[in-house]
Amino acid sequence: MSVSPLFQALWDEQGFKDLSPIQEAVYQPLKQDKSILGLAPTGSGKTLAFSLPLLEKIMPGEGLQVLILAPSQELVIQTRDVIQPYAKAIDCNVQAITGKANVKRQIERLKTKPEIIVATTGRLLELSEQRKIKFHTLQAIIMDEADELLTDSGLSETRHIVQESPADVQLGFFSATSTDTLTDLETWFGVPIETIDVRSIDKTGGDVLHAFIPTGNAQKVNVLRHLAHQKNFRGLVIFNQSAQLLQAAQTLKHQKVTYAALSGQGRQTERQKALKDFREGKIQLLLATDVAGRGLDITDLPYVINFDVPNAKITYIHRAGRTGRMGREGTVLTLGNQHDGRNLRKLLAPEYDLVTRYLVGDHLEETKPAVVKEAAPVQKTATTPTPQPTKTPVADDRPMGERSKAKVAKKPLPTRQPAEPLKPKRKKNRKRDQKNKGYHKKNKDLTV
Repeated sequence: MSVSPLFQALWDEQGFKDLSPIQEAVYQPLKQDKSILGLAPTGSGKTLAFSLPLLEKIMPGEGLQVLILAPSQELVIQTRDVIQPYAKAIDCNVQAITGKANVKRQIERLKTKPEIIVATTGRLLELSEQRKIKFHTLQAIIMDEADELLTDSGLSETRHIVQESPADVQLGFFSATSTDTLTDLETWFGVPIETIDVRSIDKTGGDVLHAFIPTGNAQKVNVLRHLAHQKNFRGLVIFNQSAQLLQAAQTLKHQKVTYAALSGQGRQTERQKALKDFREGKIQLLLATDVAGRGLDITDLPYVINFDVPNAKITYIHRAGRTGRMGREGTVLTLGNQHDGRNLRKLLAPEYDLVTRYLVGDHLEETKPAVVKEAAPVQKTATTPTPQPTKTPVADDRPMGERSKAKVAKKPLPTRQPAEPLKPKRKKNRKRDQKNKGYHKKNKDLTV
């Protein structure tokens, strides 16, 4: 199977050849309006897997027809950028809707009536309540990174969007890992869902080394600094908590390491610039949390660094999926103490072979560097003491009287400084009645 002739020229221009397993498996079901759950490894081309067959069904100029939901701003922008050239080939418009972006500018762009919208759920519902976006013309809704999107408030917001859409709207769920929510989609959304799982047959991923670096908590940022000193080093550093990210960023700033951070507090323009600079190699480290780093596609990313041991195996899989994409090699490094290392091995077994690497200078080595011990102090051996020469008495030729006077002569006493006169003691100015004041006051009632 090959792509539609509408997109063949662009497909060849981007260097693609055959369809990946997920792209081939979901092509016909999506074209036939079926609701599906697509499971495939990270980096296997899921974005084009769901966008190409849906683009073939779009009618230009007929309003909003395809809605793609993603869990983060970065993934929304990335998905829009991947789809936009193909949409332009059929004269369609794609609009990105995210939080922290200029809402007035987004509303202005919506006046062009885009056929495709890629959005985060929060801002999308906000504009829907203002009647700036209407769902009555929707044909398909895609949930990208569905295992992350359909958690907590994301699940309720997504269900609300589906309920506001036509009853026969087509649903598509795509993820690299399965969760309890994904196995029960028919209950949550009330429509039959066909599961298409190609994870066991997909071999598009490259060789990835999974390594653990024994490191104390206080030394983790120093490890990042040493790694950044390697030639042409680029690493995506993922944190469990935003507070740890901000603290590490402050330390790296003082150490003059080139980095950028995908913080939830930053503006969309700042986050886009951080990603752009990292992709172009202008910065060495990109700091992110799991939500911000989810689904990022960074070409030839050599390193993913887990600043902390992930809380779950699913989390590790998605982090590791940022490197070794589309047949390229990559390395995943995890920092922690020996206890963290044991927990990580239990978490990843038997799917991943975890090796240990040690940081020696600015390089990673397989063996732990030898500890240089201080030389033992030299013990002094007992030696025969060197005999001292004896003094020979010198004859005194002076007369006896002069010799006796010399013996009794005394050295002159040092001159004595006159002592300072003693200061007279200060007389106490206390009267007798004041001295006994307390006694009289105490025995006042006893006096006659």
